Amino acid sequence: MLTPEVPTPSTLPVLYSFRRCPYAMRARLALQAASQVVEHREIVLKNKPADMLRSSPKGTVPVLVLADGRVLDESLDIMRWALETHDTHAWLPADEGSRQNDWTLIAQNDGEFKFHLDRYKYPHRYGLADGLAHRELARGFLGGLQDRLTLQRFLGGARFGLADAAIAPFVRQFAHTDKAWFTHQAWSNLAQWLQDFEASAAFTQVMEKHPVWS
Repeated sequence: MLTPEVPTPSTLPVLYSFRRCPYAMRARLALQAASQVVEHREIVLKNKPADMLRSSPKGTVPVLVLADGRVLDESLDIMRWALETHDTHAWLPADEGSRQNDWTLIAQNDGEFKFHLDRYKYPHRYGLADGLAHRELARGFLGGLQDRLTLQRFLGGARFGLADAAIAPFVRQFAHTDKAWFTHQAWSNLAQWLQDFEASAAFTQVMEKHPVWS
């Protein structure tokens, strides 16, 4: 049996990433799920490399530079590209209605929930004494996830998929802001879902530490 040829770095898509960024995390999850090999370039946000800024002047991660020169610098675009190229684990729902439900839930995560998450986790960036009011305002979204997970094992249905990968890194960030408080909330299904995600082989692999690229 012949061993498939491994692409050389010069032919690989290049991924600029930052390990703890939830946007970069979900992009890495999708690339991994699609069995897409990339040249991983770990960056420091306070010292962004010129190569990355030339590809994407907005200076946020993730940035994926494809072999044909196209640049994807939004995490959802990277997820969509990876999964539509090779959806190894069938993360994308087969029917259009379910797929649209996933994207709608992700939009709620990226909109209102992320707004409150930022102000809960980093209140001083926004001139706030603390983020407790925004923690309370985030309850609605998290309660909705709890309700979903009471009826089904994962956000999109019976197995881990697009919505889980896109949303879990942000719920993780919220939970880790005050782990003791989160643990005592009446979100047992949500907490178990998050625990299973953090214990998964996929999460462990995408959180592997890389040296800073230069």
